Amino acid sequence: MPATSLPLLDEPKAGRLTIQYSPTADTEVTENPPRFMWIPVLDDDACYVMRLSSDPKFSKGKTLVFEGLPLNFFTPGTTLEPGTYYWSYATWGADTGAPSSSWSSTRSFTIGDGLPETPLPSRAERLSNVAMDHPRLWMTNARLSDFKDAVKADPDHCTWSTFYEKSVLPWMDRDIQCEPSGYPNHQRTAPIWRQTYIDLQEVWYAIRHLAIGGKVTDDAEMTARAKQWLLEAASWDPMGVTSRAYTDEWAYRVCNALAWGYDWLYDDLSEEERATVRAALLERTRDIAEHAILNAKIHLFPYDSHAVRSVSLCIVPCCIALLGDDEDDEARDWLNYSIEFLMTVYSPWGDADGGWAEGTNYWMMGIAYLIDAANRLKSYTGIDLYKRPFLQNTGDFPLYCKAPNTRRSTFGDDSTQGDLPAIKTGLNMRQFAGVTGKGEYQWYADENLATNPGTEMAFYNWGWWDTNFDELVYQTDFPMVEATPPKGGLRHFKGIGWVGAQHAMDDPDNHIQFVFKSSRFGSVSHSHGDQNAFCMAAYGEDMAIQSGYYVAFNSSMHRNWRRQTRSKNAILINGKGQYAEKDKSKALGATGKIIAAEQRDDHIFIHGDATPAYQSLSPEVTRAEREIYFVRNSYFVIVDKVDAETPVTVEWLLHANNPFDLGKTSFRHSGDRAGFYGQVVWSEGGKPNITQKTEFTDVDPEDYQGLHVSTCLTAQYPAATRHRFATLLVPYKLDAPRRVFNFMDDQGYDADLYFTDPDEHTFKIVMKKLANS
Repeated sequence: MPATSLPLLDEPKAGRLTIQYSPTADTEVTENPPRFMWIPVLDDDACYVMRLSSDPKFSKGKTLVFEGLPLNFFTPGTTLEPGTYYWSYATWGADTGAPSSSWSSTRSFTIGDGLPETPLPSRAERLSNVAMDHPRLWMTNARLSDFKDAVKADPDHCTWSTFYEKSVLPWMDRDIQCEPSGYPNHQRTAPIWRQTYIDLQEVWYAIRHLAIGGKVTDDAEMTARAKQWLLEAASWDPMGVTSRAYTDEWAYRVCNALAWGYDWLYDDLSEEERATVRAALLERTRDIAEHAILNAKIHLFPYDSHAVRSVSLCIVPCCIALLGDDEDDEARDWLNYSIEFLMTVYSPWGDADGGWAEGTNYWMMGIAYLIDAANRLKSYTGIDLYKRPFLQNTGDFPLYCKAPNTRRSTFGDDSTQGDLPAIKTGLNMRQFAGVTGKGEYQWYADENLATNPGTEMAFYNWGWWDTNFDELVYQTDFPMVEATPPKGGLRHFKGIGWVGAQHAMDDPDNHIQFVFKSSRFGSVSHSHGDQNAFCMAAYGEDMAIQSGYYVAFNSSMHRNWRRQTRSKNAILINGKGQYAEKDKSKALGATGKIIAAEQRDDHIFIHGDATPAYQSLSPEVTRAEREIYFVRNSYFVIVDKVDAETPVTVEWLLHANNPFDLGKTSFRHSGDRAGFYGQVVWSEGGKPNITQKTEFTDVDPEDYQGLHVSTCLTAQYPAATRHRFATLLVPYKLDAPRRVFNFMDDQGYDADLYFTDPDEHTFKIVMKKLANS
């Protein structure tokens, strides 16, 4: 068929909720080869052909052609020489062996020198030499024999004895968990959700650990007990109360339990038992995979937190266990999809800088399961996800945005309820130390684990992972790295619009953390309405905090307070904040951006623009910007600028653990070890009215029963079409209070604000007055 008669390719404009066309001339290519993505056509079964050339006319001798691509994203199996390239795609006719549509628009990109080389072998190659016997998860038989010998010679080898005594033997005597009964009248309640969550996580532990323990020690009785646990779980209705549709987090745990049991007990199961377990595992895996691929369509709409997480949490391990054993070879297709998604699209929540838009707690969770998937893929297939820039750098995110001694001084949903960072954060960091050799990641891990003794059984730890198993796996697969103190300073995560500033992180008595956010992700998923907000910790204590508790998703605390701008160190305009409700399109539209994040000679400068975020609820707003000056690692000056078409009031909010001492234009907060004071040093529209309240407005008291209630300070400025005001924040140790003196010179067209510390270091900020703006 002549090219001129081919149907026109459906090439729609990408939306804010969809995957983007990439790479383009504006793309900063960070790995070689680049990752190719486009909007899929309407037909879910369509295949594609892509051409790639150093010649914009795609001359034959300079063009690579990749035929029969089953997905709308692709990573080539070869690297490219540095230079400029051009690419386009079309749909592919498998029956004709030729394009079945016109070619797409031609897009270009440039490959620089020295980029990480991360090609992905083709589907025909990548699984061709994998072991087809069992086990496959964590270890294959090629490694297992030597490991068994090592454990016999030294029971403490790779912490085996600790794992065996604490995480294997207890399940021998525990009653086997029966199928859960679900929610009363099938109406979800948080207590039942949480208890069943724990129960099913323990089913996973019991099966995995007994199966491994029996295999490694050749203990027939232990293996038999593992089989009893496994066959009970396999008897449950895959589409019943432990199905994905009923409660997906429950389903993920049952699926993993079956996968590990099927894999490690394979040789000890009869044919009938294998068939029973395999059928249950296959149906459950199909349910989860088809939801992610066909319903959530994460290759088109990648901002589904649970569906994306299910790829690494469930689909990868389950498909490795099932590969080649299911009659229609569905597991192979799902595994290939998962490998290509993780090597191409991942992570939708960040970029090569390593940030995670959902926040540090959901970084911990998502990355923990990504680490598991990466380790399973590396040991079984040889595919190394860790070479990708995102995974080389993502340890910087908690390092700069949630120091080990901070609790409530960062953003996003956080199930630790104000405790220190969960120990899995440290274990993730230890993993990245082993992968990258970065000693500061190991320092973080050591500090995190040292400050969290005895928390292994806390819900936010035990409900997700057994650290004894994690330790065993790490020590068998990766090297120990020597810790080195962190450098600190400024880190701008450009892809997500976060900035972390750390001073003296390895010295709690002098440590200061400041985190600022103005993100293109808006309030989608586990992000909140907190563009241009900040958090601050100093001298071993949280100072300016994120208020509230993540008691449960969609609880009144979560819905009415925690997600809303009024719980942040931000501003309200005419009493309104930023859109933070359930509509994903609106949430992704309520955005901010970091205009500047710079380390200067004597200060750090951050400039955020949250105008679209405030326009989401207050369309009369034409500017909502905030500037931060962190001067000599000592104090902060915060400058807010608001413009509107009609007069608007502005409320400047500041949250802290305890009530403030209030003055007319100043305030002071005292903690256990440290404190800070603040002062309005200049306002174009007059002095504010400063008040405070200690409450969680519009929140059911049951949501925070027994939990500490924080205080919100409000500095309210009268209505005007233009607001300019500057606020000074000075943290200090309680045993060493400090002052920063300030005065203003406004004799000219500008207002010059001067700040002087006790060492007589002077800092000046120039505020443009209306007559000179």
